[in-house]
Amino acid sequence: MVNEKRAVMMVFAAVLIDTIGFGIVIPVLPALIMRVGHVDLEAATRIAGYLVAVFALTQFFAGPVLGNLADRFGRRPVLMFSMLAFAANYALMALADSLLWLFVGRALAGVAGAVYAPANAVIADVTPPAERARRFGLMSAAFGVGFVIGPAIGGLLAGLGPRAPFIAAAVIAGANALTMLVLLPETLTPENRRPFDWRRANIIASFRPVFAQRAAAPLLVALFLWQLAYCIYPATWSFWATARLNWDGRAIGLSLAYVGVIMAAVQIGLTGRAIKRLGERGTAVFAMIAGIVTFALYALVQTGFQAYALFLIGGFAGMATPALNGMLSRMAGASEQGALQGGLGSLGTVATIIATVMLTQALAAGVARGFPGAAFLLASALGLLALLALLATRRQQPAVA
Repeated sequence: MVNEKRAVMMVFAAVLIDTIGFGIVIPVLPALIMRVGHVDLEAATRIAGYLVAVFALTQFFAGPVLGNLADRFGRRPVLMFSMLAFAANYALMALADSLLWLFVGRALAGVAGAVYAPANAVIADVTPPAERARRFGLMSAAFGVGFVIGPAIGGLLAGLGPRAPFIAAAVIAGANALTMLVLLPETLTPENRRPFDWRRANIIASFRPVFAQRAAAPLLVALFLWQLAYCIYPATWSFWATARLNWDGRAIGLSLAYVGVIMAAVQIGLTGRAIKRLGERGTAVFAMIAGIVTFALYALVQTGFQAYALFLIGGFAGMATPALNGMLSRMAGASEQGALQGGLGSLGTVATIIATVMLTQALAAGVARGFPGAAFLLASALGLLALLALLATRRQQPAVA
């Protein structure tokens, strides 16, 4: 008999700790790349884009494989493998003496980085269908809380040097794996396991359910363009803040924690109310307008006070993605929801790869010309295109029976 509460608590902790580990290293990444690569900030910005792209690309290919392995061998060993791989990645990056090892570490993390798929599978294993949405929300909450705590810790550890947060992240990931070994029960019963099938473990199978929804094409375009625009924060924030505001790792970490608090407050307190009042389409339109305006204004920011004030507006932009996902979800039948979400996840990974390279290169080009805000102007333009694509859709989308 599976201990349901323990399983839910353990995967919540796994996602929380994983996100904390990821967030810890963000504030010091610019300094580490400059030190290891012996490059200036402009070059480090370009290199960071390639590092994130390598992570996303390897995750894009490995994610479906890990998901199928979890169906074959169980959730517990796949989750433990992911945590151990993350620990190895952070340790490798902490000890790296060349850019090559930084790229090797990011590739390793990408291969084992699809921790959310087996974590959500655990939730599905132990939760009745009517309760799953609420518990999936716990996973999103874990990510939000972790992204508040992680950068704040990373900013504090930055005073010990750019490698210290990576060492801390490696220890956290290793401890997480050990905790799973002791406390995480296996939730996939033997009769529900299936043979590993390469035909299911590939990117084509992930995309097929998305493109099968022909009526969803304008929404998919809008979502993809919006994901490109919204990547401006994880892709460039540390480098933009260094170039424009001359912030150090501590200041960057505290700013990211502030951003995380605003995002969590909006997601928990306002998104549901906005959708109830404005509808999914109206909420997405409002959120995109808030994001487009904020991106454009960030291009003109001169002081830290302005940056902090702007995100009080920009926080509303976080409502766009759940609203768009809700519209797409209603267009798929009950038996297609899992496949649709898997395809959307792959679409998001593609957006991350493209946006990270594109936006970091725009930032680097802007820094070289004395205008670090160039990347934010590009994000604003992408957001405007997403809004136009959304406005091209019908006001009411039919649901599939």
